[in-house]
Amino acid sequence: MRAKLSYAITAAVLVVYFVLVGSRGVMLIQSGTVITVTFGVAVLILPVIGLWFLWKNTQFVRRANALAAELDAEGGLPVDELKRTPGGRIDRDSADEVFAKRRAETEAAPEDWRSWFRLAVAYHDARDTPRARKAMQQAIALHDTAH
Repeated sequence: MRAKLSYAITAAVLVVYFVLVGSRGVMLIQSGTVITVTFGVAVLILPVIGLWFLWKNTQFVRRANALAAELDAEGGLPVDELKRTPGGRIDRDSADEVFAKRRAETEAAPEDWRSWFRLAVAYHDARDTPRARKAMQQAIALHDTAH
């Protein structure tokens, strides 16, 4: 719940920022000179790109959470079997062990969105965020084609 609240606050702050930047772009365009109109258009492009990225990221998070809820209802969420340091950090060797198991599971069932979801969690635990995101995108795509 704390992660959702923090995401919502961050998204709200970004939207306010995009609105403020966009209003400055509109003001520059309204000035009417070639230079200010050019700058105004350039300034307006940034919030549009930012809003698009925010929207796509929000969709990704919502869909990943929906898969987690469905997998939880089936009793298929990965069990936290990771060893941790006294400070609570995930032990790297333990994460690598679990990752190897999840990768083998995914290689055995490459069309199963559940195995891709669990692989994404293993990548995340191994601190490989780009691959975790790609694996989750694959899980989402496979889930969408199956349903």
